Amino acid sequence: MTEVHAPPRDRSRKKWIVLGVVLLALFMDLADATIVNIVLPRMQSSLGAEYAAAQWVLAGYSLTFALALITGGRLGDILGRKRMFVIGMAGFTLASVMCGAAPNAEVLIAGRLVQGGTAALMVPQVMSIIVVLFDHADRAKAFVFYGITLSLANVSGPLLGAVLTEADLFGLGWRTIFYVNVPLGVLAIILALWLMPESKATDPLRPDPVGIVLIGLAMFALMFPLIQGRERGWDTWTIVLLVASVPLLFLFAAHQRHRDRTTGSALVPPSLFAHRSFTAGAVVMFVLFSGLASLFLVLTYDLQLGQGWSPMLTAVAVVSWPIGITLMSGVAQRYATTHGRRVIGIGLAVMLAGALALIGVLSAIGPEATWWQVALPVLVTGLGMGMCVPILAGVVLADVTEDSAGAGSGVANAVMQLGTAVGVAVVGVLFFRLVGEPAVADREQAFSDAAATTLRYNAGAFLVALALVPLLPRAAQPEPGATPAQKSVAESQADRP
Repeated sequence: MTEVHAPPRDRSRKKWIVLGVVLLALFMDLADATIVNIVLPRMQSSLGAEYAAAQWVLAGYSLTFALALITGGRLGDILGRKRMFVIGMAGFTLASVMCGAAPNAEVLIAGRLVQGGTAALMVPQVMSIIVVLFDHADRAKAFVFYGITLSLANVSGPLLGAVLTEADLFGLGWRTIFYVNVPLGVLAIILALWLMPESKATDPLRPDPVGIVLIGLAMFALMFPLIQGRERGWDTWTIVLLVASVPLLFLFAAHQRHRDRTTGSALVPPSLFAHRSFTAGAVVMFVLFSGLASLFLVLTYDLQLGQGWSPMLTAVAVVSWPIGITLMSGVAQRYATTHGRRVIGIGLAVMLAGALALIGVLSAIGPEATWWQVALPVLVTGLGMGMCVPILAGVVLADVTEDSAGAGSGVANAVMQLGTAVGVAVVGVLFFRLVGEPAVADREQAFSDAAATTLRYNAGAFLVALALVPLLPRAAQPEPGATPAQKSVAESQADRP
C-alpha cells in the first residue's frame, strides 16, 4: 500500500469541521440522485422533452460518474486530495447552475454529465481525507457520522425534491433542486480552502488516458443506441454503434493487460479477475445495480404521468425504500464477518419478494392502488437491500490482497455505477415502448400494465444476482484486517439508488 504525505493528525476541533465539509459533499452527491428521480416527469413535461432525454438525465450522471471515478481517486493521490476536492466541488456547483438554468433538455443533459464527472473528482477524496485526518481512536466516530450522512441523504432526498418542487420558490419549480446546491457548494469550497490540509500519496499510480478514452467510447457506443434507438427508429448509426461497442470493450481489455505488464498502472488491473470471487462479485454488483435505479424510473413515471400523482405523494410512497435500508443495514454489518454470504443471499431473496409483490399490486389493482399499497412492497425491497448492499463490497473484496484493495474498490464502485446506467437504458427502452401513445381514457391502465411488465426485468436482475451468491466468499474480512477501501465501497454504495 502507498504511504501518504500528510500533516500530523489534527486533534483540535478543526478536523471535525473539515469532516462536516466532506460529508456535505457526500450528501449533495447522494441527495441529487434521489431528488431527480422524484421530479423527472415534471422536468420532462416542463422542457417538452422526449422519454429518451429523461433517461439520459438519470443514466448520464451515473455514466460519467463511473467513468471518472477511478481517475478521480488517482488524481487525488497525484495532485493532492484537497485540490481535487475543491476542483470537483466547484465543477459540481457550476454544473448545478447549468442544470437549473437549462432552457432545454440538451443543456440539462450536458449539465448532468458534467455533474457526474465532477462528483467523481470530489467523492473519492472523502474517504481518503477521513483516513488522513483521523487517528484510529477518532476514525470509528468519523465513520459513524459518515453512515448517518448516507442515511439522511437518501431518506431526505425524495422528500426534499418534492417539497422544493411543490413550493415553487420564486416561480422556479423543479429548478430549485439544482440551485440549492449553489450556496452549499460555495460554503464547502470556502471552508475547504481555509481549513482542509493537503495530502497526497508518495508513490501514486499514473493515470491511464488511453484506457479512459477506450472505456468511454465503448460505453457511449453501448448506451447511445439503448437510450436513443427507439426515438431514432433504430437507424443505421444506432446499429453500427451497438455492434462497435463489442470490439471496443475487447480493445479496452487488451490495453489493460498490456499496460499492466508494462507500467503496472492499469485502470482496471487484470489481476483482480484472477479471483473467482471478485469476478463473480463484479457480475453480481453489475446485475443488482442495473435493477435498482431503473426500478424507480419505472415507478415514478407510472405514478406521476400514468396515475397523476403529485411529486409529494410519490415521495411519501417511495421514501419507505431508504427507511427499509436504514432499518436493516446495522443487522447486515453485525453478521458480515461471520455469515456475510448468507445474509446477502437472504437480502436478495427479500428484494426479489418485494419486487414481485410490487408487480402483483400493479397487475391486480393498478390505477386503484393507494400510496400505502405501493409503499409496503417498496419497503420490503428496501429491507432486502439494507441486508445485502452495505456488506456486498466487503464480501466481494475479501479475497483481494491488501496491495490491490484500492484498485479493487475503485473497480467495484465503477461497476455499480455502470450497472445503474445500463439498467436505466435497458428498462427505459422496455417501459416506454410498452407505454407507446395510450388513449386518454386508457392512460392509467396502460401505464400500470407497462410498469408491471417492465418490472419483471428488475425482479429477474435480483434473481440472477441471487443465483450467483454461492460463488462469493463466505464472509467479509474481519474488522481488524479490513482495508479502508473495503469500508469505502461498502458504505458509500449502501444507500445509493
